Amino acid sequence: MYQPIVRHWGLKHAGTADSAQVFAGFVDSSSIACLFWSLAMRLLLLVSLLAASSAHALTFQTRLEKVVWQVEGDQFECRLMQPITGFGSGGFVRRAGESARFRLRAQEHWFGKGSALLVAAAAPWQPSRSDIALGSVSVMSDEGKLVDSSFEQAGRLLTGLLEGRSPLVRHRSMHGGDPLEVRLLPVRFDKAYADYLTCTAKLLPVNFDQIRHSQLGFSGGDFVLDDAARAQIERIFLYLKADPSVNHFTVEGHSDNSGDRLTNRELSRQRALAVQNYLLSKGIKQEQITMRFHGERYPLVPNNSKANRVKNRRATLTLDRVDPATLVPAASEKTNPQPTSAS
Repeated sequence: MYQPIVRHWGLKHAGTADSAQVFAGFVDSSSIACLFWSLAMRLLLLVSLLAASSAHALTFQTRLEKVVWQVEGDQFECRLMQPITGFGSGGFVRRAGESARFRLRAQEHWFGKGSALLVAAAAPWQPSRSDIALGSVSVMSDEGKLVDSSFEQAGRLLTGLLEGRSPLVRHRSMHGGDPLEVRLLPVRFDKAYADYLTCTAKLLPVNFDQIRHSQLGFSGGDFVLDDAARAQIERIFLYLKADPSVNHFTVEGHSDNSGDRLTNRELSRQRALAVQNYLLSKGIKQEQITMRFHGERYPLVPNNSKANRVKNRRATLTLDRVDPATLVPAASEKTNPQPTSAS
């Protein structure tokens, strides 16, 4: 019987003083040939596997020592992002008035069409944990360069990062359909997350999309702005102080079908006028306001119940950004301007 020649691929000792001990007792040269042949075949198999893996799978991940988290933002939006080597960036975007979303943005067209899989992946040093599948995320339409999550998915990813998990997106590449993975690492996350929270604390309570079209309700046959409607307009003006680019306001009055046509028309005019006068009192110029009134012509919901008729007693306020040169100066400054026509 021959003595064991190599343990744990101990060929790194060959040619050293220790090799004499490793090969002690060995006398059959044919065994050397068999040993090296076995080793060569195993190395060949390993190289083949690696080549096959690289040919059919694409993974993007920043090297551990180069991972950074970047925090940027203002009162409209906060971003907590990690650059991803060779890919682009990934992280969290939170708009004013909303929760955060997880977003991947590629520099090239990497993602194929359809939905990708979002995972909160356990770290290799957490053997007792398994990955958490968070469902699918949409690959946006701008040529496979953007992935966007739901609010709930982003919240679970943030929790996972605080626990040491990695956001991981699995999909297929646009060209060839090969497997594609993009991973963010939780390294240095705690400090960046604290800075991100400081940013989100300064966000406005609403964003432009949330206030662009506002419904202001009126009770019964009234045309006086109540406390709820005034509070809603004040909320809008809180945004306008931060965004002076909003410079045009369309006010439209509506009624339910309880009265006759002429009564409803006048009631809708008075409601639109109440909103317009409030805007004027807040410093909005007359030429920035377009006022219309419609009576019962455009119900929000069918007038087939008491609850629905309440919803139709309203004025709508629409905000826009227009070229200042297109605004027509008012003929005169009146405290209570009266409309000359209805639409």
